[in-house]
Amino acid sequence: MTQVEESIEVAVPLSVAYNQWTQFEDFPQFMTGVERIEQRAPDLTHWVIRVGGTTREFDARITEQIPDERVAWTTVSGDLHQAGVVTFHRLDEARTKVMLQIAHDPHGLVETVGDKLGFIHRQTIDDLRNFKDYIESRGAETGAWRGRI
Repeated sequence: MTQVEESIEVAVPLSVAYNQWTQFEDFPQFMTGVERIEQRAPDLTHWVIRVGGTTREFDARITEQIPDERVAWTTVSGDLHQAGVVTFHRLDEARTKVMLQIAHDPHGLVETVGDKLGFIHRQTIDDLRNFKDYIESRGAETGAWRGRI
């Protein structure tokens, strides 16, 4: 099991960062390898990703969602096995720290080798940087879901 913990500061208010993160169908705009996400229910998403030239699909259940604080999830079916949480921390009125923690269980030879080479850790850093660029360049969220799970 691989554990990844990374954070980044974004130059937007906490609610803007959180609101954007709840727009799962926009993740392909900033997450490498994510081809499509479908929000099937308030607590269920279906992901299609591309890893090492292979397409993988899985469902993730949101296990906890507290507006402006955290979103936690775990996979419930499919080709990927992971759980994680993203938390949002107000630094000041215009800056937010986004912390992402992931526990990932590599599946198959490609993922195991990629894991050993640090691919998952580097991809997490890149995805957070891409999120920063995405939200800061927009200056506003594309939508929001403020419900609790």
